[in-house]
Amino acid sequence: MTRRPRILILADEFNPEWPSLPIVGFKYALEIAKHCDIVVATHVRNRPNVEKANPDLDIVYIDNEAIAAPMFKLGKLLRGGEEVGWSTSMIMNYLPYLAFERAVWKQFRDQLRTGAFDIVHRITPMSPTMPSYIAHKSPVPFVIGPLNGALPWPAAFAQEQSREKEGLRKLRDFYKLLPFARSTYDDATCVLTAFSHTRADLARVPDERAVMFPEIGFDPTIFHDQGALPAGQRGGDKVRFMFAGRLVPYKLPELPLHAFARSKLLRQHHLHILGDGPELPRMQAFIADNGLEDCVTLEGRKSQSEVAQWMRDCDVFVFPSIRELGAGVVIEAMASGQHLVCVDYGAPGDLTGHGTRGDAIPMAPFDQLADGFRDAMERVVTDRPRSARLAQAARNYAFDLFPWSVKGQRTAGVYAAILSGGDLQDFAYD
Repeated sequence: MTRRPRILILADEFNPEWPSLPIVGFKYALEIAKHCDIVVATHVRNRPNVEKANPDLDIVYIDNEAIAAPMFKLGKLLRGGEEVGWSTSMIMNYLPYLAFERAVWKQFRDQLRTGAFDIVHRITPMSPTMPSYIAHKSPVPFVIGPLNGALPWPAAFAQEQSREKEGLRKLRDFYKLLPFARSTYDDATCVLTAFSHTRADLARVPDERAVMFPEIGFDPTIFHDQGALPAGQRGGDKVRFMFAGRLVPYKLPELPLHAFARSKLLRQHHLHILGDGPELPRMQAFIADNGLEDCVTLEGRKSQSEVAQWMRDCDVFVFPSIRELGAGVVIEAMASGQHLVCVDYGAPGDLTGHGTRGDAIPMAPFDQLADGFRDAMERVVTDRPRSARLAQAARNYAFDLFPWSVKGQRTAGVYAAILSGGDLQDFAYD
């Protein structure tokens, strides 16, 4: 019987109850564990929620709170909270993260040197700006990723960038000069890169070591189209449009409101906005000023299961985010059989096949972009068979490649290729 590979997983962000990256890291590790023997090294801050979930995993908790806690508090102060200022957060996490990996190395170096593990795989953090202390030290193959980052702010949205407190974004490329930045990518055996924007940023990594591999996935028991009508038929005579996500500047949650305000046709249908955030007062004022109360409803924050049901009940997922790195919600909407209308930029553009699995609107200044969304949304109303076809193509794409179980299998394939000298590109995502 073939021995299962032994993998040391580095997952600083690894938490079943925290949204976005921490829960992605947690779910990803669970799937890898179905194919490999793994030990997860994570931060002690995750311990209460992980132990509550009680996963069947070998987990080692690293305590570097002496440096991590004060740097987190300072970063939160500089950001004015946790909703905005992502670049500031990354800068403030540089030293704490290196301290985390250094502590992992001190704990596991003897085991790595004596062959207790076949591969080291860092799954979080996923930012390419966060280098690895272990990559150049590891005596066994080192895998990093999926990495996701490097999507520039569109020049036409400087105001939104300011409201996101992303002024430090202009310093981003300095990460390439920081200690360990070069060795991370020169010494990694395999670099998993999520989307085309990230691959372009990692030019120093040769093609044979770079594998296109989006970090996002979905749970088919939660997000699916079972029992749902085809897109275009879910609201009867009225098409039901929806947006779901944080109401923050870069997601442009008010843009669908402008599309409705500019269209007599769309006003005969309905838009549901799911979520909460700092943009809510602006949106409430716009709805009132433009008399949209009868055709737009602000539904508030919803649980994951509630969002999934809304996706099965609504025909169209409208997602005008202008700087979306991963867009897990887009895959969830696809799996739910929705017609996608998004911006052809970043992850949403790649996921929709730049228009082959949904409507991908070319990036443009706000007013022009709003007109593009209006036209696409009106076409949904007037050509519902087309919506059903695009939604079905998107649904098939999601189920073929993005269930968490599939991602675990493909990751195990990457490990096998590394250990046998096989072709890593056999496991790349198209």
